[in-house]
Amino acid sequence: MELTPEVNDLYRRLITEVNKFGEITVEEKKTSFHIKGGAAFAGVHPRKQYFILNIVSAAPIKSARVVEQEQVSAHRFHNRVKIEKAEDINKELLGWLKEAYTLTA
Repeated sequence: MELTPEVNDLYRRLITEVNKFGEITVEEKKTSFHIKGGAAFAGVHPRKQYFILNIVSAAPIKSARVVEQEQVSAHRFHNRVKIEKAEDINKELLGWLKEAYTLTA
């Protein structure tokens, strides 16, 4: 999948940080990337200037940063966060991702 240089830089930064959680794999799909620990715990949906990060959780993430939420089963939610700049990949976001990684391990 072809990414703009700006989005590629953000994506690489995200993967570098998530790699610190433990063993992960990334599966490239037609329009997204699935980040997996035991199972997929996050998805990256690239756009031209940013990407949407889909984070799996056991309960909805309560934050103004979450632009959309979807309950996909009794105890699983998808929370979508817009990532536009390096500062968006911060301690708060990485905390949510770490919880998602642990949840699906």
